[in-house]
Formats: sequence, structure tokens, C-alpha cells
Amino acid sequence: QYQFVESGGGAVQPGGSLRLSCRASGFSLINGITGWFRQAPGKEREGVSSIDSSGSSIQYADSVKGRFSVSRDNAQHTMYLQMNNLKPEDTGVYYCARARTDYVQLDVTRYDFWGQGTQVTVGA
Repeated sequence: QYQFVESGGGAVQPGGSLRLSCRASGFSLINGITGWFRQAPGKEREGVSSIDSSGSSIQYADSVKGRFSVSRDNAQHTMYLQMNNLKPEDTGVYYCARARTDYVQLDVTRYDFWGQGTQVTVGA
């Protein structure tokens, strides 16, 4: 069975940091585009970052540029999201998934194999 398992979420103060992990189970991350998404309460799921297999092509949502950094360890079948200078508006459930495209993009409708998500809460 193909699935992703996210971890690393938690509650932090504004300005704090978290590192999320996304481990693939049942398939290899050697090839393919993977992405991070998030969903705040009452809002639609939105793209955060997308990365190719080599890590040479990366895309970020404007709202996280300069604060978040995505990376992959293909040997460990794991993708990471380092989140710094967190803001209350970063609060939400964070998901990872694999793209059906062969290029990085943040269209939620073009991704499959969604994980269960990990909660990130940023608040005073």
C-alpha cells in the first residue's frame, strides 16, 4: 500500500521553528515530484512547497518564501520541511503528497497518495 506518513508538528510561539518529516511507505522517492500542503480551519488546502527528485527544482508559495526550506533524502524515502520564523497564519494541518506531473507545481488537484497530516499551531 502506498502512503506517506507526516510527523514533526506541534505548538510553537510566533518566531519559533519546526521541522516536519514526510516518509514514503510502499514506494520509492527516487523519482517523482513531491510537495507539502497545508489546510487551516475553514479554508481550502493550499500548496506550500514542491521539490523534484534531485532537489534542484523547488517552488515555494509566496507566503513562505525566505522562511521555509524543503529538502529530500531519497535513500531514506523522506522529505523534510524546515519552518522558521513561524507566524500565526502558518497554523494548520500539513500534508505531503506525490505529484502526477514531472515538474514542480503547487496545484493540489495534481497530487496523489496524501498522508494523514500533522498539526502545526503557532500562537502566543
